[in-house]
Amino acid sequence: MKSSSLSLLLAAGLTFSLPLMAQNSAPQEGVNVGKMSIMRKIVPSGALEGQAAQQYTTTMQTAQQKRELAPDNHPQVIRLRAIAKKMIPFALPWNPRAKEWKWEVNLIASPQINAYCMPGGKIAFYTGILDTLKLTDDEVAIIMGHEIAHALREHGAERAGKSMAMNSAAKLLGLFAESKGYDGNMVAGIAGTAGNVAMLKFSREDETEGDIVGMDLAARSGYDPRAGVTLWQKMGVVNQKAPPKWLSTHPAGEDRIKEIRKHFPEVMPLYARAKGANLASLPPYRSNVKGIPDVN
Repeated sequence: MKSSSLSLLLAAGLTFSLPLMAQNSAPQEGVNVGKMSIMRKIVPSGALEGQAAQQYTTTMQTAQQKRELAPDNHPQVIRLRAIAKKMIPFALPWNPRAKEWKWEVNLIASPQINAYCMPGGKIAFYTGILDTLKLTDDEVAIIMGHEIAHALREHGAERAGKSMAMNSAAKLLGLFAESKGYDGNMVAGIAGTAGNVAMLKFSREDETEGDIVGMDLAARSGYDPRAGVTLWQKMGVVNQKAPPKWLSTHPAGEDRIKEIRKHFPEVMPLYARAKGANLASLPPYRSNVKGIPDVN
């Protein structure tokens, strides 16, 4: 689930102090990730959503021309849209703009292990992620919730805002260095490189936030949030040659699982209520792949 697959989203950050996150505004129940970053306000969300809609349309048209766009009556399309239909109502309270979005869910025939939700609620899954990971409905919901969370939390606009701020700061630092007799271009370049390292951290933070909010959405919709553990265990098997953690835009799988487990106390009651079950009587979550242990 790579949010970076959406090419129009700019990912960057600053190594020095910026008002990135407002104080927490705790919900009455479920997870608490605080208010959205004020950096997203630098780039108008409406403009980003318009660009995303155009890119999504182009992607779907290209897939259709290549006969890679699954038809409406495809079993997996029906499955994905049914899951989305359950989740979207619980997504709306997270962002007032989401009520205006023209949500779409499509499936592209491709071996890529990927899925995304563009700004404006444009969702796409690739057959590779469904088939390779043998996803259960609960695991699909975890992925879909994660990708929807990126759109709801406006991570694209946030990253674009950070990128603009970083570039402006690097230029100003270069000008200041020139005024002191140093090589302004070199200093600006060093600042830019530092910013590129920082943007990986910001991206990992977005991914963690996506996991947490996604679990909340899945649980409220009646999908077991414990599937997040089995999902990343499956991903670990597939992705044996992962890059070092500090160079990755995603948290390492083990760290991701620890973070997911940490939020079980917040999301499991939501799931139990959605299922009309007693929390204490819920059975362990069982994977559909041999060798992956049950999750309590």
